[in-house]
Amino acid sequence: MIRRQDIRELAQFECGEGSALSFYFQPRTPLNKSHREEAILAKDLVRSALREVDKNGKGKSARADLDRILEIAESLHGNQARAKAIFACSQQGFWREFDLPPRLAGSSISVNQRFHLRPLAAILGSMYRAAVVLVNRTQARRFGLTLDDVAEREEIKAELPRRGRSDGFAGYDAGHAQRHVEHEAMHHFKVVAERMKELYDTGMSGNFIVGCRDETWAEFEPHLHSYVRQHLLGRVALDPATATLEQVREQGLRVLTEARVNRSEGVLREVLGQAQRNGRGAVGLRRVLRSLETGEVQALLLGDKFEAPGVECTNCGHLDFHMGDSCAVCGQPVRQLSDIADVLIGDALRKGIEIIYVEQNADLENVGHIGALLRFRSDQNTPMKQAG
Repeated sequence: MIRRQDIRELAQFECGEGSALSFYFQPRTPLNKSHREEAILAKDLVRSALREVDKNGKGKSARADLDRILEIAESLHGNQARAKAIFACSQQGFWREFDLPPRLAGSSISVNQRFHLRPLAAILGSMYRAAVVLVNRTQARRFGLTLDDVAEREEIKAELPRRGRSDGFAGYDAGHAQRHVEHEAMHHFKVVAERMKELYDTGMSGNFIVGCRDETWAEFEPHLHSYVRQHLLGRVALDPATATLEQVREQGLRVLTEARVNRSEGVLREVLGQAQRNGRGAVGLRRVLRSLETGEVQALLLGDKFEAPGVECTNCGHLDFHMGDSCAVCGQPVRQLSDIADVLIGDALRKGIEIIYVEQNADLENVGHIGALLRFRSDQNTPMKQAG
């Protein structure tokens, strides 16, 4: 599975010879059980790219990588219903292979100075994740959940007294034991709540789903730190003593999917509304590029149909959608980009900007398939406003 740090590494890669190869394979519904048509499609893509490389004279490096991918294409029939991506440049000894969720728009191959990253925008959405924490008075279990996977990570058990309730002298022993049980349960809830805050503080989890009974929630919820509460996506009725992995996946996925959709729709509404009011919203490629350059962007919205050529300055890194030979900022030479989205995605990941992939949305399409939620507006930071 590809990680954000993997995409950052790909975004930083550059090949002066222009032989950075990006291969994406999206499995299709097979016409027969042999899946042979998938392998045939992949091989046809590679052979077409080989002809293009020979025609453009991109060198032995690209041909060597394409020959290697041609061999791999033979084994892609089925691929266990997973998509696949390969990024290669033998000139620099670079080869990365990833199995991906089957969410790509289709199979493709490209050879350029940079890796083609725009297809990964659809994958970034499936990387939306949460920690599912199931808790009762004596036990807690934590699961890692994404839109495509679930795995159990750890278990916490409270050490309750073995002694059961008895009447004792005038009922004193019974009451004492019960108070001890209550104290240990409260301590257990505090331990679990502290562990959740630790997960948030260390960046191991930014979202949470809690599973418990209603009566347990009333006892457990007061111990949660405010940061954890702010990132609580929802609650499910699951007990750690009896919940199965499939139940966690099914109920957690429902909450996670709903939260992701709500997040995407909410940010899009805010961007469009703020842009109309000349506030913290930017729409259209020109405005978004300017906001990225001035460090204003908090979240980047990319439509599924966004694609645009552009140029990048070899000296200062300025991005522009106006094609030319020199940079509009420093006057130095620029390199041509077949799709400026490849650089935008890498730039956003390096700067810690959230990327939200938006599918089939007419409102975003009407403003150029791209928008951004801003942290601030640099053109509004006048001395008068700063003083106010």
